[in-house]
Amino acid sequence: MEREDLEWLAGRLKLGYYGKGEVVLGPDQGQVSRFYIIKQGAVQGEQDVARVEGDEARWELVEGECFPLGALLSKRPVSSLYRAKEDTFCYELPAGDFSALLQQSPPFHDFCTRRIASLLEQSKHIIQARYSQSSSEQQSMDTPLSALLRRHPVSTLPTTPLRDVLAAMQQKRIGSMIVVDERQRPLGIFTLHDVLDRVALAAIDLATPIRDVMSPDPVSLPPQALAYEAALVMAREGFRHILVTDNEQLVGLISEKDLFTLQRVGLRQLSGTLREAADLPTLQQAVKDIRQLAHNMLAQGVAAEQLTQILSTLNDLLTGRIIELEEARLPLSARQRIAGKYCWLALGSEGRFEQTLNTDQDNGILFEAESGEEAEALRAILLPLAKGINDALAACGFPLCKGEIMASNPRWCLSLEEWRKTFSRWIDQGEPEALLNATIFFDFRPLHGDAALAARLRQWLARTAQANPRFLHQMAANALRNRPPLGLVREFTVREDRTLDLKLNGITPFVDAARIYGLATGQAHTGTVQRLREAATRLKIAGAEVEGWVEAFLFIQLLRLRRQHEEDGAAGANRIDPDRLNDLDRRILKEAFRQARKLQTRLGMDYRL
Repeated sequence: MEREDLEWLAGRLKLGYYGKGEVVLGPDQGQVSRFYIIKQGAVQGEQDVARVEGDEARWELVEGECFPLGALLSKRPVSSLYRAKEDTFCYELPAGDFSALLQQSPPFHDFCTRRIASLLEQSKHIIQARYSQSSSEQQSMDTPLSALLRRHPVSTLPTTPLRDVLAAMQQKRIGSMIVVDERQRPLGIFTLHDVLDRVALAAIDLATPIRDVMSPDPVSLPPQALAYEAALVMAREGFRHILVTDNEQLVGLISEKDLFTLQRVGLRQLSGTLREAADLPTLQQAVKDIRQLAHNMLAQGVAAEQLTQILSTLNDLLTGRIIELEEARLPLSARQRIAGKYCWLALGSEGRFEQTLNTDQDNGILFEAESGEEAEALRAILLPLAKGINDALAACGFPLCKGEIMASNPRWCLSLEEWRKTFSRWIDQGEPEALLNATIFFDFRPLHGDAALAARLRQWLARTAQANPRFLHQMAANALRNRPPLGLVREFTVREDRTLDLKLNGITPFVDAARIYGLATGQAHTGTVQRLREAATRLKIAGAEVEGWVEAFLFIQLLRLRRQHEEDGAAGANRIDPDRLNDLDRRILKEAFRQARKLQTRLGMDYRL
């Protein structure tokens, strides 16, 4: 903050004293009238929704920390009780002066409205510097495509003879030519790869118009799209180039080389290997390359949301290729029987596009059957197929699920009607096992096969769950039993080995709440971030509030990725000793857990728990 703003603040602060056990601030005091900065002592926070949980549901604010930002910004009462844990002195600023300071001091405004985001930016630079020591300098995947454009793209009209196009490509030493209409709207792309496939091997006359040999309808992205979005398209589709268009007009061309010039493992190269692998050893080597790619991207400062999406996309390609190889081993009659009639479902973290470096298998099969007899006949073919797929995934480093939540288990190889009956039973009964199953299976998405089957099941589930508030209430109550590990005596509540579980106690509270809100609002999304943002829109939750939840969730994901990379697949890679974190990361982790508390408070209020 500027010196004059600090002096302005200091001139308006008053010092308040609170004896041990005295309430500093509570929900029954109405709209918050003061901003508090702890000078000496400690303040204990307690959420109404968490009181039944005892001391584990409370947290502590110490010297230098401030409160209650959310309530002041929203001009509402606090939702938590703040009590002096010991004799405590607080600097206090009237709400009117707090609002004035927000307007006159950009750093203070940034801290209050983007508290976690500001801290995360500092942490990101530290992480990037650390990983860059063992990795080449690379462009940030947050870079907009407009910043990566090096030259104006070379283009031609669709009537240009092939001979002229090839001559221009040779003269300009370029590997691609974009075909556009008179208004510079892209119609197709012609690359050196097309020269071999569509010209040389096909013995095409060089007088042929370029429109007859180009690849039509090229994929394009707007200039404001980020590099990682182009990388994802390249990985999913196997493309080498992505066009950049603005208002349908061509403005540039991005190649894989532009994105990964100095990277040893490229996304398109890796995705191509996965698509074309002829055997299991090739896929096993590709898995090692995926881990190396993750290291390179951590060095780039790629965000957790982007990195987990990229990892999930590559793992999808891996699984898809394994399925194709296993299908090819079936007798022709069996392949014809199941063709177009089944869908491989990704469940759990893979279903949410949130896979990290250490993950086991959660999958199932959905198929179409008109009768029980046909269902049994199809299952007899699909179960052995699924067993081969599950074993191959295990050989590639994805351990078999200890709970047997895999497609090779007859319980999870079901027809559309059987899945509906199973889901209906869970929703109607709401027993502990049913609630546990819902946390895994309700995050399904199609990975291979007939995606329309999964879309039909998703639409049915959205209607059914939304119409059963009792089940959502039970899911909320179950979710609130898992509290973020904020402690009273120490900053964090840890296990006997002085660690905490970033997956169970850190990620899961966000995932569970997002799933409930997603079901309650009839969403088709399965990702935690998308569910939270969509729910915020539909439930009219303040944008700053939901972004706090999102940023906290993504920071914990990033910690998990770093920890898993350091441990290289070892057991316990989701556990971390908070005392071994640097001061900044420990501070952000504490704030992230507080955001999880706030989300749970909101969930408890919405479902009156």
